[in-house]
Amino acid sequence: MSTFSVFDIAGSGMAAQSVRLNTVASNLANANSVSSSAETAYKARHPVFEAVRAAAGGQDSNAAVRVRGIVESETPALARYEPGNPLADPNGYVYAPNVNAVEQMVDMISASRSYQNNVEVMNASKEMLLATLRLGQ
Repeated sequence: MSTFSVFDIAGSGMAAQSVRLNTVASNLANANSVSSSAETAYKARHPVFEAVRAAAGGQDSNAAVRVRGIVESETPALARYEPGNPLADPNGYVYAPNVNAVEQMVDMISASRSYQNNVEVMNASKEMLLATLRLGQ
């Protein structure tokens, strides 16, 4: 593993947390939308991460974090009785997304802190490399 691979690993972690923050933003933006059926209601999305390990002894192999995909929640949509709503079905129900705002806010804080930690890893690595270069002076 190269001395500079720590930057690749931290960078891949930052990219993964950026995807996580974007999905949280999408979920929160659609939290108050309604639909005329449970099937067409917005479903909360969550990224799935994958750890990629470095192969032993390989020159070009690096460890990284990769976004394997984004999955939709299987929790059913919430039915609300609103007969005056133009999107109401014949029984007077509209369907709200299965987004839990509190859960999304916690996920956002966690993703933000993980992103900050990766930035700190990059800064500390940079400072150590600079200190190593100064040893020769």
